[in-house]
Amino acid sequence: MNNENPFMGLGVALVTPFTANGSIDWEKFAELIEFQIENGTDYLCILGTTAETPTLTDDEKLKIVQSAIKQINGRIPIMVGCSSNCTAAVLNQIKQYEIEGVDGILTAVPYYNKPSQEGIYQHFKAIAENCKKPIVLYNVPGRTGVNMTAATTLRIANEFKNVIAVKEASGNLEQFKEIVAGSPEHFKVISGDDGLAFEAMQNGVIGVISVMGNAIPKTFSTMIHHLQNNEIEAAATIHEQLKPLYSLLFTEGNPPGVKDLMASRGMIENVLRLPLVPVSKATHEQTVKAFENIVI
Repeated sequence: MNNENPFMGLGVALVTPFTANGSIDWEKFAELIEFQIENGTDYLCILGTTAETPTLTDDEKLKIVQSAIKQINGRIPIMVGCSSNCTAAVLNQIKQYEIEGVDGILTAVPYYNKPSQEGIYQHFKAIAENCKKPIVLYNVPGRTGVNMTAATTLRIANEFKNVIAVKEASGNLEQFKEIVAGSPEHFKVISGDDGLAFEAMQNGVIGVISVMGNAIPKTFSTMIHHLQNNEIEAAATIHEQLKPLYSLLFTEGNPPGVKDLMASRGMIENVLRLPLVPVSKATHEQTVKAFENIVI
């Protein structure tokens, strides 16, 4: 594990594989973890949005974390998603995940009730003061309905040493740059967008928490590791190949897009829990065609 920050390079927001009847496929779950480790993924993010976490029961979520810890067995770091639009609920959830084998907590800006910047600050202040694990903030205005500004992010970063990074998914490269420029030494920026990782990592960002990496970790980790080594030309070659997938995998939401690609590769059953459904035939065909042009 990196002494500076455990969440460098390629993190993959792991999907939850389901059987045809909608129950969690635990055998596939273990296989997916091994596939990630074997193909260069640096750490895993468990119980993110990509895991369909809103559709999982509390018992399922805890068992997923416990199963991941057992399967990974310390080989790569584990980040666990823990978010709610009720601060007290986040604090209660975190207590379950403050266990050996969990290396950090990813927690998002509250969604739906759209707090002010002061409300966002107070929410994360309460979490930082009560969490025993390193914390990664998550700014994803496309899902939450509110953008955590660079100023608010830096206010939190400068006040709390246990807040070690932000997963920045605003899609705004200028916001990335502003946070990087003002960050204290202990605080890093992680891209939350696959398509922006190439450019963001040339501007001080330490890596990406990826959706695409579920399906093609070897290809994507190779690009990320080239960027870490400042091998821009080699990274650019892969980036160009991946461009069509950056948008196609999100055309009909996440994780339907990446689960469709994984199912096409024979990795999982293409099963989601409502309200998510498989992508349309047209999107599926475009995705398969785009994938055929990638050198894995």
